[in-house]
Amino acid sequence: MSLFNVMDIAGSALSAQSIRLNTVASNLANADSVSASSGTAYKARRPVFATVLKEASGNMIHRGASAGVGVAGIVESAAPAIREYNPNHPMADEDGYIFRPNVNVVEEMADMMSASKSYQTNVQIAETAKSMLMQTLRMGKQ
Repeated sequence: MSLFNVMDIAGSALSAQSIRLNTVASNLANADSVSASSGTAYKARRPVFATVLKEASGNMIHRGASAGVGVAGIVESAAPAIREYNPNHPMADEDGYIFRPNVNVVEEMADMMSASKSYQTNVQIAETAKSMLMQTLRMGKQ
């Protein structure tokens, strides 16, 4: 595997983790929202990652296949909305209930920390590959 493939893989992982962080941010931003029905309540979202295989070739030299990470889609949680009795709330239904999102803030924070660490690790991988390429170029000058 060439160092260019390493850069491609790290770049695709950075993009995927960025989407993951944005999804977590959206979930946290909507964690305290309220709805009048369970159908209209915000549902937690999660990205679905998939392996992406690419066939890469140069002008005359076949460079081989590389892999990466892609986002196949973003799915909504199937967990039901949280039903809360609050008859004085302006959005309460006829029975006095409001509906809160199925977002668990503790889980979201743990997911955010994991995504952030994964992002940081992939940045370090890209920096290491760049450093190795630069050292290889310097060897050619001598």
